[in-house]
Amino acid sequence: MAKKRIGVMTGGGDVPGLNLAIKSVVLNAVEHDYEVMGIRLGWGGLLRFNLDDPKSTADLVQPLDVNSVRTVDRTGGTFLHTSRTNPSNVRPKDTPEFLVGSPYGKVIKPDGTKDYTDYILKVLDYLGIDSLITIGGDDTLSYAARLYKEGFPIVAIPKTMDNDVYGTDYCIGFSTSITQSVSLITNFRSSVGSHERIGIVELFGRNSGETSLVTGYLSFADRTIICEVPFNFHKLADFLVYDKKHNPSNYSMCVISEGAISDGGIIVESGEEDAYGHKKLGGIGELLGEQIKALTGQHIMFQKLAYLVRSGPADMLDRMVALNYGTLAMQLTLKGDFGKMVAINNGVYNTVPIDSSIQGKRHVDVDKYYDKENYRPHIQDIHNLPMFLV
Repeated sequence: MAKKRIGVMTGGGDVPGLNLAIKSVVLNAVEHDYEVMGIRLGWGGLLRFNLDDPKSTADLVQPLDVNSVRTVDRTGGTFLHTSRTNPSNVRPKDTPEFLVGSPYGKVIKPDGTKDYTDYILKVLDYLGIDSLITIGGDDTLSYAARLYKEGFPIVAIPKTMDNDVYGTDYCIGFSTSITQSVSLITNFRSSVGSHERIGIVELFGRNSGETSLVTGYLSFADRTIICEVPFNFHKLADFLVYDKKHNPSNYSMCVISEGAISDGGIIVESGEEDAYGHKKLGGIGELLGEQIKALTGQHIMFQKLAYLVRSGPADMLDRMVALNYGTLAMQLTLKGDFGKMVAINNGVYNTVPIDSSIQGKRHVDVDKYYDKENYRPHIQDIHNLPMFLV
C-alpha cells in the first residue's frame, strides 16, 4: 500500500518559527510513515508548476525527511521560501506564461484577472498529494479555506508578527517581533537621548495595533499610537514635547503602527494593490515626524524597524508554539480531521474551523488595554488576563 503523502507550505510574510513548524510536521509525519513534500514559494509554487516541464518538480517541490529538516530550526525565515500569491485572483501580468491561453482559469474581472483554482487542484492531483498543511496569515489561509471548500483536505497553522489572524489568540512570530522591537527601541534611546530629540518608531501593523501596543507597553514608550484609535497631530505633538520637557534626559519616545490613521483620515500607503487587495503601508511615522517638527520646531529622529523585527531565529515562546502547532496539525491529519486551523484560545491549544480567519479581523480591545485620551497602553485590570495579555 502506497504511503500517504502530505504537502506543507508557507505563504505571506516570513516570521521566526516557520522552520520549526515545518520540522515538527515532518518529524511527526515520518514517525507515522507519511511522505512529506515541501511546496516552495507558497501558493505561488503551485501556480507556477508547469505540468509539461519536468524541471518544475525539482524547482518547486522538495521531498522532506528527518535529515532535510535536521538543522532548519536554527535560523529564521522559511527555507521553503514564500510569496503573496493568490491563485483565485491572478492578474494577466502575474500569470505564468505557460498558463496564458490555456483552458485553465476563470475570468473574474474585466481586466482579464482569473481564478486558477482549477489548475491548483490539477497540480495537487498530479503530485499525488493527499492533503495539505498550510502555514500563513489571514490572506494565505483565506485561500486555504477556499480550497477546502472545493473539497481538498487541509489543516492550517496561523502565523503573523501582527498577531491578527481571527480565531486564535496567538500566531507564530508575534513574540519574537515584540522581543526584537523592545530591544531595538532600548538601543535607539541612546541616540535619541544623546541628541535630546523626539524619537518616533514605526512598526508593522495593518489591521491590528497589538504589536505597537505590547511593544510600547514593554519598552515604556511615552506615547503609543495604534491602528484602532485615530490620533490628532497637534495633540500628540504637545504630549511628546511635554514628555521631553519632563524627562531628566530631555527626550521622548513614540511608537506608532504603520496602519495608524489620523483623526483627519490620513493613512499612508503606496503602490498598487497586491493579490489580496492590499496596498503597501508605511510612512505614517515619517509624516508624523515632519508634522511635529513643523508644529513645534523640535528635532526628530525617525526609525522604521520594519523587517528587522521579523528576522532572525525564534525566541522561546515562538519555538514552543511553532513546535506544538506543527504537532497538532499533524495529529489532525492523522485522524482525517480536516478543515481546521490550529489555535490557542484562553491559554490552551485548540482547533477552530479553517474559515475562521475570514470571519473577521482581530483588533485591540481598546477599553481593556488602551488609554485613548492620552495615547498610552493602560491595563484596566490584570486579574484573570492571559499571561501575555493576548
